[in-house]
Amino acid sequence: MIKHFSIDVYGQVQGVGFRYATYTYAQKYQILGGVENCNDGRVHIEAQGPATQLLTFLEIIKQGPTKWAQVTDVQVQSRPLATYTKFALS
Repeated sequence: MIKHFSIDVYGQVQGVGFRYATYTYAQKYQILGGVENCNDGRVHIEAQGPATQLLTFLEIIKQGPTKWAQVTDVQVQSRPLATYTKFALS
């Protein structure tokens, strides 16, 4: 089953390689969507893929995909499936 999550990650998540590590894990787990820094300091991720792989990906994000990231909060919302063709690094 394919699922789509909209994920907002808070904490020390900018300037620590968070987006690139997220992109790398998305490739590893066959996740489509994208990741971007937001002006308010959070990182926003749209992630779609097989449910099992998506949940593994989400756990990595919650822990912080780099040793420098310090995640303090993660907000996840289920979304309708989208027509992504890749995972974009913005």
